[in-house]
Amino acid sequence: MDTLGYEESQLDRADIDAITGPAVVEFGTNWCGYCRLAHRYLDPVLSAHSSLTYIKVEDGKGRPLGRSFRVKLWPTAIFLRDGVEVARLVRPTTREAVEQALAQVTC
Repeated sequence: MDTLGYEESQLDRADIDAITGPAVVEFGTNWCGYCRLAHRYLDPVLSAHSSLTYIKVEDGKGRPLGRSFRVKLWPTAIFLRDGVEVARLVRPTTREAVEQALAQVTC
């Protein structure tokens, strides 16, 4: 099985809050079926923006970063501008939804 690239290592919330410019922090797991399906919409849109900070974090029980964002379902993509949440997608099902959320942080 190929990996989706979710990192097991956890950043601190302060590190996320300190990011400048547009960023996406995505929570999920490499084995999650919903995460695999959502990447058909996330990957083409987010990979087209090379200046975007894109962090994929493995989430689960006892993982403080996901809890600090109140993540309950995977995948959840948090769209940030200068460390502040501007938009959130939970289990995105269209490319348009990803494009709209991204537009909110890149404009």
